[in-house]
Amino acid sequence: MDDVDPLEQSLHAARALVLADLAARDVAQADVVSLVENAVTHRRWWVEQWPDGAAFVAGLVAQDVQDALLEKYGRWPICPVCHAGDPHALDVEPELGPDPHWVCGKAGVTVAPVGGLGTGPLA
Repeated sequence: MDDVDPLEQSLHAARALVLADLAARDVAQADVVSLVENAVTHRRWWVEQWPDGAAFVAGLVAQDVQDALLEKYGRWPICPVCHAGDPHALDVEPELGPDPHWVCGKAGVTVAPVGGLGTGPLA
């Protein structure tokens, strides 16, 4: 049985989590998936330089994709908590840490773990 490289495993997990969130919000078109692949490629180099950061990769890939989407398409994911005022995107917290979550910074509410936008009462 082949052993899976833990760094590659963290990158594949990050890809799967972000793709799940994109699919949950119906934005997983081919060009958006390419943004995910670009983010994973970029973070592969990063995690090879700092292997202890493997636990942080999912949050970083989510932030990278969020930034790329903002440049091309607009805010993502839109906050499902705040119904008044201008629509705003959720933030990833912690910015650099394990167990990343989507959080509404305005309401101070945790909405879902990264990869979990399609689950729970706000799905």
